[in-house]
Amino acid sequence: MNIPNFTSKLLESAVDEFAKLPGIGKKTALRLVLHILNQDKEDVTHFGETIIKLRNEIKHCKSCNTISDTDICNICSNPSRNSSVICVVENARDVMSVENTHQFNGIYHVLGGIISPMDGIGPSDLKIDSLFEKIKNEEVKEIILALSTTMEGDTTNFYLYKKFKNYTVKITTLARGVSIGDELEYTDEITLGRSLVNRTLFESSISG
Repeated sequence: MNIPNFTSKLLESAVDEFAKLPGIGKKTALRLVLHILNQDKEDVTHFGETIIKLRNEIKHCKSCNTISDTDICNICSNPSRNSSVICVVENARDVMSVENTHQFNGIYHVLGGIISPMDGIGPSDLKIDSLFEKIKNEEVKEIILALSTTMEGDTTNFYLYKKFKNYTVKITTLARGVSIGDELEYTDEITLGRSLVNRTLFESSISG
């Protein structure tokens, strides 16, 4: 079924905006906009204000770079977390994925991406220097490389390993329960939890 000609420029503009979201085509966008039009004005106002407030007030933790309501997120500021073990992930979604396993009590470091020459993303585009400072200046005992098992993820893992291997810090990676090519976001909690608990030395993963 083709998208009909719009009878309203306002409707068409709203559909165009929704269609800019990842994974949302014009048909889905139209369905969402029509759903919103059927809601009470108060509910729609609250929806819009929530999105605007999110964009204007959201912060990134000054310690780990994850999305936060405050300058230091509730994970980094939690005294019961083991700050000597840092799990390195690509983005805030991966923090949520690992947290959902309930198998990790350390802290995180969000790189903000992975090395991808095809997309023009190099090491200088990632939050690597702040991780380097933590390793040099804080009592970090272990770095867990928990990036996606894609070629770009593996490239980033290897870059970080080469950069940090001469420091007195254990560098580990997820056990290969996470299939090759998988992203953490799409890995079920039990598999990810086991891969985290059964993590191995990164050096073993590249020599084997």
